[in-house]
Amino acid sequence: RDEDDINDVTSMAGVNLNEENACILAANSELIGTMIHSCADEPFLSSEALQKKILNIGKRHDIMELNSDVVNLISHATQERLRGLLEKLTVIAQHRVSTHKGSDRYIICNDTRAQLRFLEKLDHLEKQRKDEEEREMLLRAAKSRSNKEDPEQLRLKQKAKEMQQLELAQMQQREANLTALAAIGPRKKRPLDS
Repeated sequence: RDEDDINDVTSMAGVNLNEENACILAANSELIGTMIHSCADEPFLSSEALQKKILNIGKRHDIMELNSDVVNLISHATQERLRGLLEKLTVIAQHRVSTHKGSDRYIICNDTRAQLRFLEKLDHLEKQRKDEEEREMLLRAAKSRSNKEDPEQLRLKQKAKEMQQLELAQMQQREANLTALAAIGPRKKRPLDS
């Protein structure tokens, strides 16, 4: 016990934590746990306008009444969403302002079209990868032979069947187009004066 006290900062300073806790509890025992401070819960958006908008949307789904908690929750959710978007925009703005002229990892480029083509190509590759993953998952679901057929499994099998039919139709369409182009023959160039 004494060896532990050598490494204990409070005992080296001459403070006994047990005595301090006892003094605090004895002096203010009637106040502990009784005083609650809270700040006012103010909605971010106008409650009346938000309630009208929610009820307009709710009419389509047979919702005629609203609890005030729902309006407050949506208001707070909107506030958090906007806070997150503003934080991201701040990071983007700071990134744009920061200079990378001294770094060898960055190349300054003024060709906006090339940059947009590059970003579109990235998006296209990402979409292709996701489509391929979904296709593989659907094909695995279609090939599985489970004894009990749950609704999710049946839905996946149906979606896989539709996907295979769509791929077959696209392949047939491509073959028909190529056959038609071959039957027409090579395209002739028009004279420039026409």
